[in-house]
Amino acid sequence: MKNIAKVLVVGELLADIISEFNIESLASPSRFLVSQGGSSANLCANLKWLGVDAELIATVGNDNLGTYLIRELKSVGIADTYISRTSDEKTSIVLVGKNSGTPDFIAYRSADMIIKRMDENIIEACGILHTTAFALSKEPARSNILHAFEKAYQLGKYLSVDWNYAPSIWQEDDGKDVFKKLMKMNPLLKISVDDLERFTGESLNIEEAVKWLDNLNAQIICLTCGKDGVWFKTKNQAWQHKPALPVNSVIGVTGAGDAFWSGFLLAFVHEKSIDECISQALEVAKLKIEKPYPLYKK
Repeated sequence: MKNIAKVLVVGELLADIISEFNIESLASPSRFLVSQGGSSANLCANLKWLGVDAELIATVGNDNLGTYLIRELKSVGIADTYISRTSDEKTSIVLVGKNSGTPDFIAYRSADMIIKRMDENIIEACGILHTTAFALSKEPARSNILHAFEKAYQLGKYLSVDWNYAPSIWQEDDGKDVFKKLMKMNPLLKISVDDLERFTGESLNIEEAVKWLDNLNAQIICLTCGKDGVWFKTKNQAWQHKPALPVNSVIGVTGAGDAFWSGFLLAFVHEKSIDECISQALEVAKLKIEKPYPLYKK
């Protein structure tokens, strides 16, 4: 039996500059608030809040915004042991117009792309290694993360991928070669309907989406569909569906996907069934949608 208690998250730590209220798009006027962000960092903070042993590997600039982000993570128990600081690049930011659907955003990339090669001892100590499409979209982070994944795969670790794909992040690179490399390593895959449509360049209904995903070599696939719940399957098993839980009020869906996956991994590290993992994921996503601030904030 694998020891999967420790989750090592590698990827983006950046500042989210989010509209104070729901807006149609970033073309709409709004006031904005600064908070610690980045899918990878959010997931790691959520896991800590949920009682999971988790560490973050990331890079920020040697500036006051980087200082702020590290301080925020430390406040929830995440050490800065594996968070690098660079004087060559500024801390990355993402401008987000939140709404009840898919948030509008613009990413200003810099230090988050400078993730270094990981020490093999760190990889050997974890049970699950997680990353995102965002983190994999630029070099040198991409090559160093893929190298870590290949090492973890050789060691028999679980690999977790949130394929939060956006063409504006990848630009001239469509991500297909990176995605193929990941699928050869039999990962736990989370992908939203929006992610999949952006990645394939096609408008897909659920039947078409699951048919496309059926061709993948993934240990577990979770296709999140927002208010329509989630479709999921384990390898060689039929697709199943669970509806989203009713929410008292939709404060914002920004970060709901990270909350979902943190709930999933919480159950997974406790060796729960796939059905129990999904139920836990939906519970945590519901909590996030109903809160005006990150899960791990009081």
